Amino acid sequence: MPEKATMQAAKEDLREGKSPSTAAGEFVREEMDHIREGKHGARNAKQAIAIGLSKARRAGIPLGPPSAETTSAETRHKAELDREKGKTDPQTGEEGHTKRGRARLTALKKEPRSAASHEALSKQTKSSARKRGLHVHKSAA
Repeated sequence: MPEKATMQAAKEDLREGKSPSTAAGEFVREEMDHIREGKHGARNAKQAIAIGLSKARRAGIPLGPPSAETTSAETRHKAELDREKGKTDPQTGEEGHTKRGRARLTALKKEPRSAASHEALSKQTKSSARKRGLHVHKSAA
């Protein structure tokens, strides 16, 4: 599961009063680093971000489920399960050695490493911003 440094950085963000999504960003950053290191891959940047957010929920970061407009009911249900898991038993330390965990890692190792490239992340960021609309950019500036 998440590295100790990632957990500490996320908890520090929450202590400083930053939003849960900011704290979850630490887990997404860790996921991108893992892909760049070659620990495993991802099909695209969106999948890599989703894996990081799932890790954050399971580690106890109070993120809500994704919105109903953008995700399926199955995905929202999985996010809710991850969140409940994080409330009861936050996971830290190394990956488990369950059969399912090994199968997941084996599948991810077969995926390409290009999902964490600067180009892929830039493309994902721009498409996400485009979906949000211009009014969000103006209010942020």
